[in-house]
Amino acid sequence: MENKYIPLYRKYRPQTFLDLVGQENVVNTLSNAIKLNKIAHAYLLCGPRGTGKTSSARILAKSLNCQEGPTLTPCGKCPSCVDITNSVPVDVIEIDAASNRSVEDAHEILSKIQYVPVNGRYKIYIIDEVHMLSRFAFNALLKTLEEPPENVIFIFATTEPQKVLDTIISRCQRFDFKRITTDDIVKRLEYISEKENINISKQALYSIAKNSQGGMRDSLALLDQVSVLGYNKQIDVEDINELLGRISFDALYEIVEDISSANSMESVSLIDKIYSKGNEPIQILTNLVQYFRDLIILKNCQDKDLILNLTQLSEGNVDRAKAQADKFETDEIIQIIDRLSYYANQSRESTNKFLWLELCLIDLTNYKNLPSAKNLLKRIEALESQISTGNIAPRQAQTVVQAPKPVQSAPQPSAQPVVQSQPKPAEPQVEIKAEEKPEPVVQSSPKSSDLNSLWTSIVQNIKSPPAKAFYRLAKPVSIEDNEIVISFAKEIFIKQAKEDSKKLPLKQSAEEYLAKKDINIKVVLNGAPAQAEVTHPKLQPTPPAPVQAETKKEVKEEEEAEPEKVEENEDASYYEEQLKQAQPKEPDVDTSDQVKMIKELFSGKVI
Repeated sequence: MENKYIPLYRKYRPQTFLDLVGQENVVNTLSNAIKLNKIAHAYLLCGPRGTGKTSSARILAKSLNCQEGPTLTPCGKCPSCVDITNSVPVDVIEIDAASNRSVEDAHEILSKIQYVPVNGRYKIYIIDEVHMLSRFAFNALLKTLEEPPENVIFIFATTEPQKVLDTIISRCQRFDFKRITTDDIVKRLEYISEKENINISKQALYSIAKNSQGGMRDSLALLDQVSVLGYNKQIDVEDINELLGRISFDALYEIVEDISSANSMESVSLIDKIYSKGNEPIQILTNLVQYFRDLIILKNCQDKDLILNLTQLSEGNVDRAKAQADKFETDEIIQIIDRLSYYANQSRESTNKFLWLELCLIDLTNYKNLPSAKNLLKRIEALESQISTGNIAPRQAQTVVQAPKPVQSAPQPSAQPVVQSQPKPAEPQVEIKAEEKPEPVVQSSPKSSDLNSLWTSIVQNIKSPPAKAFYRLAKPVSIEDNEIVISFAKEIFIKQAKEDSKKLPLKQSAEEYLAKKDINIKVVLNGAPAQAEVTHPKLQPTPPAPVQAETKKEVKEEEEAEPEKVEENEDASYYEEQLKQAQPKEPDVDTSDQVKMIKELFSGKVI
């Protein structure tokens, strides 16, 4: 009967300290402790999986219990060495804390400590994954762990030392195992491949070593798996990628080319072909994340040996990938990796994983539109530069530059329309008061024109839309540094103008536009005087043109043609009707200020 096949990771497990790979600090410390006979009663071995923690514990046990020892080179033939190699629990007891974690299991260990060793000098307890012990089991071991019998040694191994109680750690000598470098793993794999006659290329060994994430056991297990492929050919990188379900470099290169050229359809089509070959969406996204991570290293590193050590790239693909990395900025690659991670998380939680993969590729092909911190900083710096040099105007100044809308005269009760000012300077403008006799027609002067323009700018600067619409019905009388006087034609408008919802927005706009504080707003009835009073420095008045006597006479005769009494009666009835409408009688009637203004504007008689 043929011998049973032994997996490579068991067959080539280290048997002496010289066989340990990549753990020189641990080997030197333990070797010197054995030479000097300074053996501690408890050891804690920490580190990632597959780095030699359990193997070191067994080698230490062999070195202490070998019949030729204590020695750094146990014979491996004496009963003690054979029992340890075959995991026979005589003097060296290996316990898996994941399945023996209760306080009863701890008490069972303590009950057997009192017995002396059979073949060796020490009774050694190797507890693997010790962080799985319960708190009560840890507490049960505390006293014995601090002061064990002379011939008892505890060796704890764990991948998560942060879960071990501090009271346990303080009673042990701690050794931290580091991840094994890629070069050390490749050297070990080359040695084993030669011993086992495995036909495999060096680039394939590098691919195995990089995929193992610093664990020797994972590397040997993968080498054992691909060794059957080398029966009639040499094993290359493509065989490793196919076995691991990884996408080839050429496929990843083409996807990234489509992303850089914003070719959405080609990238989606290529992804569909890769998916049809059996690659899962999560695996595709993970490979893309790794590829863009390699591009960052290529973009920021010039040492080719370091690049080969840090990336998943082979020596023949470094130049192609480096040329592709130059098409992206570093912050753009970081953003792309962030988006890939987001879609990978969404894909894991979704039932339609391929949908998220397609959305991811479409999103990445538009990476130029993604918000970039670098672009935002450039925009902020440009704005700061414009403000510091004065090339950008404040927001208020931009409002003033706009052409003001023409301001109509405020509505006044009258049965006779007023002759408005025309573009020609010779034509008159008539203004009739409700309670005073008609004044002579005054020609529109530059002073009143500037006053209306300034008032229009102040109204346009009001932030509240209802207040802005309301004050378009007003007419400016005077604008001074500390006071603005405006007029309305109806009493109901004056009442509304005194409310805070109307008065405060106007005051805030005037103070902001005129750069003055505590401006008083005064509201009067029946329009402004014939000659408006303007003292604000923004206005530059010029003397009005003389009024022709014949024009005054004609206008006066036209005004006296209608009796004023009828106007007053009509105005009184109109005021009563509007006041009744302003008071809400039913809950469903809209009585907002804006509705009031619209009613007054379109129901009254506009002059």
